[in-house]
Amino acid sequence: MSKLRQQATAAPRLRLFACGLLLLASSVTPARADDAIVDVHALPRLEGAVEDSSRSDRYRAIYRLPTPPAATNAATQQLLSADGWVRYVRPLEERNPTLNYKKGKQGLSAYVTGSSGRMDQSEVSYSPQRIYADLPFPDGATEIVFDETRPYLSCIVPSALDATQAYFAKEMTAIGWQLLTADAAARWPNADLSETTPNGVRAFYDRVANDGPRRQAPVMLTLTRRDDGKTKVEIRVAPFALPAQLEAGDDRAGLPMPKPAKSSQSLGSATSPTRQAKGAIIAELPAVLAFYTRELPARGLQIASADPGNSDEVTLKLASSEETGTLKLSRSYDLTMVELSMRATEAALAARAKAKKDADDKFMADAAAMAKQVIAADEVRRVQQAGAMSDAPVKALADNPAPIALPETAEAVEFDGSQGRLEFKSGSSVKALAGFFRSTLKAAGYKEAPTVIDNPTMAHLDFSAKGKSVSFTIMQMGPKVNVTADGTGLLATAKPAAGAKAAAQPAADAAPLEADPGSVLPVLKERSATSLSTSKAPGFDQPVRLQLEASVPADLSAVLAFYRTELTKLGWQEKAEGAQTGADKARLAFASPQGPAVLTLGRARGETSINLVQKNTDAAAKAEILPKPGQAKLMLGNVGLSDAVLTINKQTVKIAAGTGSPKTPKGPLLDLPPGRYRYEIKIASRAAISDTIELGAGDAWGLMIGPTGQALPLPLY
Repeated sequence: MSKLRQQATAAPRLRLFACGLLLLASSVTPARADDAIVDVHALPRLEGAVEDSSRSDRYRAIYRLPTPPAATNAATQQLLSADGWVRYVRPLEERNPTLNYKKGKQGLSAYVTGSSGRMDQSEVSYSPQRIYADLPFPDGATEIVFDETRPYLSCIVPSALDATQAYFAKEMTAIGWQLLTADAAARWPNADLSETTPNGVRAFYDRVANDGPRRQAPVMLTLTRRDDGKTKVEIRVAPFALPAQLEAGDDRAGLPMPKPAKSSQSLGSATSPTRQAKGAIIAELPAVLAFYTRELPARGLQIASADPGNSDEVTLKLASSEETGTLKLSRSYDLTMVELSMRATEAALAARAKAKKDADDKFMADAAAMAKQVIAADEVRRVQQAGAMSDAPVKALADNPAPIALPETAEAVEFDGSQGRLEFKSGSSVKALAGFFRSTLKAAGYKEAPTVIDNPTMAHLDFSAKGKSVSFTIMQMGPKVNVTADGTGLLATAKPAAGAKAAAQPAADAAPLEADPGSVLPVLKERSATSLSTSKAPGFDQPVRLQLEASVPADLSAVLAFYRTELTKLGWQEKAEGAQTGADKARLAFASPQGPAVLTLGRARGETSINLVQKNTDAAAKAEILPKPGQAKLMLGNVGLSDAVLTINKQTVKIAAGTGSPKTPKGPLLDLPPGRYRYEIKIASRAAISDTIELGAGDAWGLMIGPTGQALPLPLY
């Protein structure tokens, strides 16, 4: 009994489930393809065609043929014509090589060109063209001009006027048009449906088919009887449906252009000696003329005279206090063509030239005065800083990794014996350091060659002995003096500093190091000196380089551990390449969120020196100073009053006066391999000045030439 009851209950449930499936299946309707879009992959192709599947897609078919483009073009036209496609040309595009076709309510664009740059082979591209405003093409029509968006149709048909009129009455209705009624035309106050045309007939049609959100304006059909028995056909938007008052669109060369426009173009600008604006306006000529009659005087252009011409052409003579010109309006198809040309008068050109010269002279005078003030202030600052430095004789550093004597005041010593390079900073003056090297190297058997740079803030020294040479550049940079040296006399294996093992171990009872929360880049709270400098590319406000310099009493190993911790918190990642760690120096490279960064630590006089540089890759790229991989970039500037010529790495570059100023911020850029370069600067009526600059891979430097011809190297990135 229980089993029978279960079967009786299950049967209705199964029937209900089956009915549900049937209803669900009957409610699902397949998505309809857009029958207004042709399937380009189903179109006929010429024999031997091979499709390029790598570039074809759903709405584009591309295939290649082993025939020249001219032959392929002619054969493609014959092939499509045989398949029922009718070719047309868009208004004003008579020279466009694209082949436009229509078949029913579908449109097609075909383009034939050479294949892979070879003119003995060709490539054919098919793309669908949507017909937004469909109009019928009579059989046998020639000289077809059609715009599928407005719409517009012009052609010659072989049939007589009566037969052509009957054809359009039937076909226009078949594709969703109907004769415009007086009630429907009441929306346009100027509509006159009784309008006639000589030797022909005229009719107005309204769109009744549902075109979605696109509202189609009524059209005017004009049929004209020709002497050869054929009929001229033109269908265009009814003139009364076009705007009578036009609004201004975007200016062209500083000249007004109304809208709506099918196309527009310009030559020159508002400040050019000659300028021209051209456009094809979708409006009647009287409306365009009214626009310019209103707009030109409002812009100071008076209409001096008018040549009315005829109903399809008008020419106006224009004049202002600085220009003269003409405005020509004409008709082409259903468009009003605009050609507005202006030329500055000789007096205006002379006034503009004088104003520009006065502005340039003032700018250069202001720039020169500013440069003199900056240079003078910098010289005063350097002298003051130099005065604060000690000129006292310097003793030799006891723990010295280099093969030549170093002063005991040397800080942050970086010595690369394999490359013969040396760099350090010092609190001693330029004079004291130059005297130290002259004394110690003379004792070591070196002879000095005279140079042109030897002053209280900068000195360049050249020494040689027994086939070896060493060159020094000693330059005051803020409160410190930078010393760089290179040469064969520095080739050696770096010696480990005494007590390295002991120095590497921080004191067991050393207090934990604390970061200064107010610093842009991490630095210890307890420090004896600190400075933060930013580098910006000329013309850009965003820094491309930050540099922190500081001295702290903590051990180098403790400072190194501090920075590894703090920089990791900021998302910096330490890079293994080029890492150097020792008892008295360390150099680590990092990848920060903004770009590459380098931390350099050194020991001198019981303190650890810190040099932290962070670069902003995005900012450098925007400023166009980002070096190429493995290269360095050098930007040249000249704030002097005379042009300068710089020669470096067998390249000679002319640098105009004022380059690097706010008006012309970007100077010449050179891409150079990393290395140390000697350069020479020549300025008219001055002796040539030579110096050296060292460029590292991935670095960008600026070299700014002053009025005296001396150049100031500035790290940019």
